[in-house]
Amino acid sequence: MRENSNIIEQSERKNTTYWIIFLGILFVGANLRAPLTSVGSLISFIRDDLGLTNTIAGLITTLPLLAFALVSPFAPKLSEKFGMERTIFISLLILFIGIIIRSIYGTSFLFLGTAAIGVAIAIGNVLIPVIIKVNFPLRVGLVMGFYAVLMNIFGALGSGISVPVSEFRNLGWSGSLGIWAILTLIAIVLWLPQLKTSDRQKVRMADNEAKENVTIWKSKLAWYITIFMGLQSLMFYTLVTWLPDILATHGYNPEAAGWMLFLMQAALIPVTFIIPIIAEKMKDQQLLGGLTASFFILGVFGVYLGNKAFIPIAIMMIGMACGSAFSICMMLFSLRTSTSIEAAKMSGMAQSFGYLLAAFGPTLFGAVHDLTGGWDMPLILLMGVGTIIFIVALLSGKDRVIEVK
Repeated sequence: MRENSNIIEQSERKNTTYWIIFLGILFVGANLRAPLTSVGSLISFIRDDLGLTNTIAGLITTLPLLAFALVSPFAPKLSEKFGMERTIFISLLILFIGIIIRSIYGTSFLFLGTAAIGVAIAIGNVLIPVIIKVNFPLRVGLVMGFYAVLMNIFGALGSGISVPVSEFRNLGWSGSLGIWAILTLIAIVLWLPQLKTSDRQKVRMADNEAKENVTIWKSKLAWYITIFMGLQSLMFYTLVTWLPDILATHGYNPEAAGWMLFLMQAALIPVTFIIPIIAEKMKDQQLLGGLTASFFILGVFGVYLGNKAFIPIAIMMIGMACGSAFSICMMLFSLRTSTSIEAAKMSGMAQSFGYLLAAFGPTLFGAVHDLTGGWDMPLILLMGVGTIIFIVALLSGKDRVIEVK
């Protein structure tokens, strides 16, 4: 009887631990989009208030992507040294400080805080998929789905409520951006229990075949996944930055354009939950990748046409494509690797070079707009990006694993 009681007690303790980890993952995920998406609806106010050009304003979104590119390769190494839980906790502290700095009025504070936010989010982006693979190996798709849903719910809220919050008691754009520090503080508190766990053993895993000098940079499959990750990120962050301005040319006021950006991100929420579960059960993910790219192309084409009756449908298609593409990429980090070390390195590579590629999006498309005086050419270029996504999605979706060197 005493042995049975001990077994039940250990089982309950284990279940409680998993629930604590699960809750922590969700709230870390909630912080990985909102601090960035909240900028898009406010960018015209920031630009006009600080006297920025469209090209410089595009750097507000580009800077975090550059931080993703520079920091992502080091995240696995940091986790090996300090443990994944501690590394994520430190990133949350950096995120909190970055949001506070960014909310202080002034161009220097804006870009300094934005850079810190990018560093913090880069670490979470790389390590959370690995945390999921390690702690929930039999439920990767399900947990990844919940994680992506929370990320995108708050990402959508960031776009939708930014303008109304800025108008509340004259908080302005800086006050509107600053409120996200509250969400980060909640995540910090919820992640505290994880500091009791030393995760250095987990991140290395006991797999003798997975050495720290494993490299995947020579793998064609790894590069297909990386380009897929980069271009879908370019598509998302470019539209998050410039969609309100594009819609302004079709007669939308700033608040209405902000809610259309909310619609785009709301449309991706159910998709980000369903796609990981489906992808995990499929033999390969080529069909999902092809459909995702097709939705990108059709959605951007609908915005290009500018028909007000069709624009909401087009924006929803783009949102669904963004959610599907992100979820597929996150799943590929696990599905195309054999060990947690490989998954961490794949995640680091894809989010390093991938986000470097994506970083050109907001600034490049802002510059093309400045040169051409309109949004037709940037949207045509985005349709071209969608075509490339179609190709690399098919190549990434084949049923195989990365051959490490």
